Amino acid sequence: MAAPLVLVTGSSDGIGRETACILAERGARVILHGRDPQRLEAAAKAVDARSGSWPVAQELADLASLETVRQLGARLLDEFPRIDVLVNNAGVIMPRRVLTPEGLETTFVVNHLAPLLLTHLLLPALTESPQGRIVNVSSGVQMGARLDWDNLQGEKHFESRGAYALSKLANVLFTTELARRLRSTGITVNALQPGVVSTKLLRAGFGGHGSDSLAEGAATSVHLALAPEVAQTTGAYFHRSKPLRTNPLAGERAVTSRFYELSCQLVGIAPLP
Repeated sequence: MAAPLVLVTGSSDGIGRETACILAERGARVILHGRDPQRLEAAAKAVDARSGSWPVAQELADLASLETVRQLGARLLDEFPRIDVLVNNAGVIMPRRVLTPEGLETTFVVNHLAPLLLTHLLLPALTESPQGRIVNVSSGVQMGARLDWDNLQGEKHFESRGAYALSKLANVLFTTELARRLRSTGITVNALQPGVVSTKLLRAGFGGHGSDSLAEGAATSVHLALAPEVAQTTGAYFHRSKPLRTNPLAGERAVTSRFYELSCQLVGIAPLP
């Protein structure tokens, strides 16, 4: 695709900002998203400085509110009838259980339910692309996540890292099931782990520093967004731009289907057939 239009959520700093910069350097038109206007403007200037191309749009939205996600989706569809790539990159890790305006747990919403809802809202625009792609940024911690159907939002017990790991497993389960349900449309859906990068999230949630650079962390997202060799690949999980075995639960159709349909119910949309 010539100059594909790519939306990168959570692109006001960290890996998302680096992803947007590299995409723009490689000729993509980027839509930035963030929840802080100052950081969003700084990211736009960074994209412009590195690529010589100002972002197509800067979208301000707090993904902790599903109503705000709906408004974001409506604005994007109104302005961009065709979107080529959606990179669901935004993420948080909450130190304690905090409920969103809709009464849902924040980590689960921002990392899973919000991107699921936004993806569904933008499907009409992605369908207009000759190679529509959805890229979900997960994490290696999903391999150790515990799936408890009665505690998906920390209703019985909340632990910060466990909630984050579950939300990243949710990205993988969603990827697998959505890829299956979209197979006849030509839209591809893939997930990835970016590596271990010293982002705000890593420092705040895990108290550590990563060995990977921002560029290394962004590389797989860029690969899945632009590389022609993965134009037909769907339902896969990548690390360092190579397919990687993922959580065994992603191979259990009963699990992915149930999880997907329950997630759709939580955000108030009809599951795809």
